[in-house]
Amino acid sequence: MDLLVVEPLETGVMEWLESRHELRFAPELASEPRALRQALYNVRAIIVPPSCAIDAQALHYAPVLRAVGRVSSGAENIDLDACARAGVEVVRSLTASAQAEAEFMIGAMLSMLRRVPVVGSDGLLVGRELGAATVGLIGMPPAARSMSQLLGAFGSKVVGYDPSLHASDTVWERWRVRPMGLRELLESSDAVCVQLAYFSRYQGLLGDRFLPYCKPNQVIVSTAHSALFDERALADVLASGRVAAAWFDSMEPGALDSGRPLAGIGTLQITPRVASTTRESRLRSAWAVARRIDELLAYAPQPQRDFRPTDPSVPADLADGPVSQ
Repeated sequence: MDLLVVEPLETGVMEWLESRHELRFAPELASEPRALRQALYNVRAIIVPPSCAIDAQALHYAPVLRAVGRVSSGAENIDLDACARAGVEVVRSLTASAQAEAEFMIGAMLSMLRRVPVVGSDGLLVGRELGAATVGLIGMPPAARSMSQLLGAFGSKVVGYDPSLHASDTVWERWRVRPMGLRELLESSDAVCVQLAYFSRYQGLLGDRFLPYCKPNQVIVSTAHSALFDERALADVLASGRVAAAWFDSMEPGALDSGRPLAGIGTLQITPRVASTTRESRLRSAWAVARRIDELLAYAPQPQRDFRPTDPSVPADLADGPVSQ
């Protein structure tokens, strides 16, 4: 079989794929990990939702798999290293959700700047305008380019930090973002947008070393992995009011439980990963993934080989599964 689709796609995308490849649509496999593994034995490509894990164990049952597609943003459910070792390409669109994420962050900043007032020069509590703000971008993914364009229309000053980009990199000038060190950015920004890709070496990066230097009354919006923040340091700057409000578009499970540093902080808002998901972004992403998978299926010959699991840890009922023809 050419393609197994577990994640629902737009009708037009599905019809296009069905006209070009042998396809099975099986969304029920998203909640049946064992059945999903059994279904992989003769599949050349698969499109999966965030709830499906494609790891070394799953790849063991997929001897002819050449591509794993992910329409939704992120790839937390896919073991990228295991896929690389198996010669399986992970197909995602890195730009399809950029506009959606940028609009989400703009909306979050507008909301917090107006909703959480500060004391004006006349002693009154008032909101603030985004056009008068300096906005710091931590991380420079494709959404940062859209952010810079939108913020330019407001009249905001835009500064940025990304540990993977040298200050002389041409991307800063092309995207009209002034590069800064992380501490300098936090000291000078009225609003901060965190979009930095997460790696284990960045765990707790935004902690006691940097957060105490945030500009007073700063607002923070983050679409990044919450592990970039040290919970205690974030709780301290929110509780003290130094950071006026924060909006995270996802938080690690249990982070708000009783007894944890962030529990009960009213100026922290959490949304369940909605920044990258819009009707338009899903359609763009679905077409990008579908076209790339079509290319891979067209140019990669289908291997002809028998297959049975050989790992001694594999349960007997799966080891006796079907043999690909």
